[in-house]
Amino acid sequence: MNSFFARKFVIQGIFIVVALILLTRIFYIQVISDKYLLSANNNVLRKILIYPARGIILDRNEKILVQNEPVYDLMVIPREVKPFDTLQFCKLIGIDKEGFDKRFKKAKNYSPYKASIFEKQLSAQTFATFQERLFEFTGFFVQNRTVRRYPDSTAAAFLGYIGEVSEKAIEKSNGFYRQGDYIGISGVEKSYEELLRGQRGVQNLMVDALNRPKGHFADGKYDTLAVSGERLISSMDKDLQKFGEQLMNNKIGSIVAIEPSTGEILSLVSSPGYDPNLMVGRQRGNNYMKLLNDPTKPMFIRPIQAEYPPGSIFKVINALVAQQLGLISPQTTYYCPGGYRYGKRGFMGCTHVHGSVDLSKSIAESCNTYYGYTYSLMIDRAGMRPVNAFNRWRGAVAKFGVGDRLNIDLPNERKGLLPTSDLYTKRWGSDKWRSSFNISLSIGQGELGITPLQMANVMAIVANRGYYFKPHLIQAIGEKKVIKAEYTKRNDAGIDPKYFDVVIQGMSEVVNSPSGTAIYSRIDGIEMCGKTGTVQNPHGADHSVFVAFAPRDNPKIAIAVVVENAGFGSTWSAPIASLMVEKYITRNISRPKAYVDRLLDANLLPGSVKPKPANKQKTDTNKVKTPVKLVPATTTQVSTE
Repeated sequence: MNSFFARKFVIQGIFIVVALILLTRIFYIQVISDKYLLSANNNVLRKILIYPARGIILDRNEKILVQNEPVYDLMVIPREVKPFDTLQFCKLIGIDKEGFDKRFKKAKNYSPYKASIFEKQLSAQTFATFQERLFEFTGFFVQNRTVRRYPDSTAAAFLGYIGEVSEKAIEKSNGFYRQGDYIGISGVEKSYEELLRGQRGVQNLMVDALNRPKGHFADGKYDTLAVSGERLISSMDKDLQKFGEQLMNNKIGSIVAIEPSTGEILSLVSSPGYDPNLMVGRQRGNNYMKLLNDPTKPMFIRPIQAEYPPGSIFKVINALVAQQLGLISPQTTYYCPGGYRYGKRGFMGCTHVHGSVDLSKSIAESCNTYYGYTYSLMIDRAGMRPVNAFNRWRGAVAKFGVGDRLNIDLPNERKGLLPTSDLYTKRWGSDKWRSSFNISLSIGQGELGITPLQMANVMAIVANRGYYFKPHLIQAIGEKKVIKAEYTKRNDAGIDPKYFDVVIQGMSEVVNSPSGTAIYSRIDGIEMCGKTGTVQNPHGADHSVFVAFAPRDNPKIAIAVVVENAGFGSTWSAPIASLMVEKYITRNISRPKAYVDRLLDANLLPGSVKPKPANKQKTDTNKVKTPVKLVPATTTQVSTE
C-alpha cells in the first residue's frame, strides 16, 4: 500500500512539474518575450510607416526653393528571409555581394524580428524594375518616403540639408524619431525642423506567405494618416540670390541683403558654396566628405560665422555715437595734415592731406584723422575716467547689434567681438590706459570682429534712422501665413533720428560725389548711400568691404558685401553691391556689359591672377601696422589708401 501511494505522489509530482514548465514557457512567450509575437505578426500583419511629405520652402514671391521627390527604402526582416538568388538581387538594386553581406549582418544585429532599412533611397527607376520581382525575395519589402530636391541648386547655406537621425537626437526626441528617420541637420531645415517634419502615419497591411499585400487589417480601422509638414514662405528673393551667387563665383566672402522696414533677409550668399542636391541621395556621404575636406570651406556659413574687423565702415557708428553723447555736431571740424598724432610718437595716417574736415566730409572721404580726434573726445575728454568712458562707448556700440548674436533663424550664428575694458586693463596691467592705447578702434581695426550679417544690420539701422527689426529668413508659416511676433518688434539703437542726416549725407557722397570713394558704383536714378572699407588681414591680402542702403528716402534694401583677400572695397565689393541693389529695385541691370562681366569673370581665389580694376578710382582702406611689442609711446602707423 505504501509503495502504491509513493508511486502516486511521484507521478503527480511529474505532472505538476511538467505543467509548471509549460505554463512558465507559455507565460514567457506571451508576456515576457515578443519573439514569437513578432514572428507571427510579421507573417500576417505588417505595420508600414507612412512618412509625411516634408514641408516645402518658397521664396518671398512663392517660387519653389525646396520640394520633395519620392524615393523607396528597401526594408528587411532577417528571420523571414529565405534562400534566393543573391547575385540577381544585388544586380537589381546596384550593390555587390560584399555589400549585401554587410547590410544583412547589420540588420540582423539590430533585430532578427523587426524591420530595418537594408538599402536607402532607391530611385523610382530602380524601384520599378525591382518591384516586378519583389515576390521572389521573402522577408524584403519597400517603404515609400520622400527626399529633398532643389530645382535651382541655390541657397545651400540658407536652406541647409537633412540627414539620418543620430542616436543622440533619437534620445532627445522622447520617442518621436527612430532609426532611419531623417532630420534637419543645418540651415532652415534644422531651425524649423518641428514644423517641416510633419506627423507620421501607420498602415496595418495583411500579407500572404509570398510577402504580397492582401489589404488593410480591419478595413483600415487602425490605420492613421500622415500629416504633411508646414510650408514655409521665406523672405529670400530667389532671382536676387542666384544673381548674387553668380557675382561671387570664384570669390571667397559673403553678401547679406536685408529689407530695412521688416528685417527680412533678401539674399544670403556664402561663397564658395555648393549645390544642395549633393546632400541628397545614395552618394550623400561621399559628397559630404569631399565638401568637408575642401580647403575653401564651402560648408562654412560666412554671413553668420565669419568675423572681420569692420574697417572704415565702423566710422559710421562712431560718428553717430559721438553725436549722441553730445561731443560732436555736424559743424565740428578738424584739420587733417595727413594723419592723426597721438601719445608721444604715435601716428595714424590718411591717404593724403584732407585739410579742413567736417563730419559729412569725414564720412565721404574717410578721414582717419577726424575719427582719431573723435574717439579721443569720447574716451579721454568725456568728463569721467577713460575706462568708464570706454564702457559707455562700448554700451552705445553694442546697441547696433555688434558683439552679440542677432539670433537669426539659422543655427550656429557667431557673436563677433566687441572688446571689453577688462581686456585692455589686463593687457596693460592697469586701468589707467587712454584712447592712445586702442586708437585703432576709432577706424574699425584692432580687436573688433563683425559678421557680414551684423554689417548689413547696421545699414538697416541707418536706413531706418535709428531702429531695426530682427533679421530673419522665414517670412510666414503655413497656409495661414503666420508671422512670428518677435519679427514685428522694433529694436532701438539708442541714437536720436536727428543725428542720422549728416551721416547719411556723407554716405551719399561716398557713392554719388566725384570725390567719393565709391563713385564708380553709382546707380543712375537711384541714390545709394554707402561706405567702403579695405580691411587689414594679417594672414594675407586685405579684405574688400562695402555696406550701403538704397534709395536714400524710403529705403528698400540694406546690404553688406565682403570679398576676402581682394583689396580695395571700392574695386570689388562696392560694384557687386551696386549691381545687387539695382537688380532688386529695378529688376534690371543698366550698366554696360563689360562692367558686369568684369565682376562675373573675376577669379579672386587665393593663388589666382587677379584682373586689374576697370577704372583707376579713389580707394579707402585702414591699414594698421603695429609693432610686435605694443606700447602706447611707440609709433603706430595707420594709413588709408
